[in-house]
Amino acid sequence: MNAPRLPEEPVARLRAVVAALRGDPGCPWDREQTIESLLPFMQGECAEVAEAVADGDRAALCEELGDVLFNVLFMSRVAEEEGAFDLDDVIAGVTAKLIRRHPHVFESPRRISIDEAWRSWRRIKAEEKGLDRPDGTE
Repeated sequence: MNAPRLPEEPVARLRAVVAALRGDPGCPWDREQTIESLLPFMQGECAEVAEAVADGDRAALCEELGDVLFNVLFMSRVAEEEGAFDLDDVIAGVTAKLIRRHPHVFESPRRISIDEAWRSWRRIKAEEKGLDRPDGTE
């Protein structure tokens, strides 16, 4: 049996690694995982990101962000196998959200203050969620 051929581009390479781990023959542990079983690992990696930031350790932050990214790709792959969504859907969704919530950049470009940007983000988010108040309460 031959080892999988991996692309050179970093994101494509990581996607191929995740596919190989989940594929046949793959890794038995990785093949058994579900979105639910992966959640504690994602939570742990996010906590490690916070710790690296608090420590001011940029090398650790780089490593931990890589672990979070792996978890995003891994969970997205499992969801793809379930027929729910895939990584492209995740990327398209967050891209659309960022564009919607930054009208001062993408709709009618203009300089605004940090406070205006924050208020605008909260207002748009509240509108999207159907909330009555921009602070997230109904």
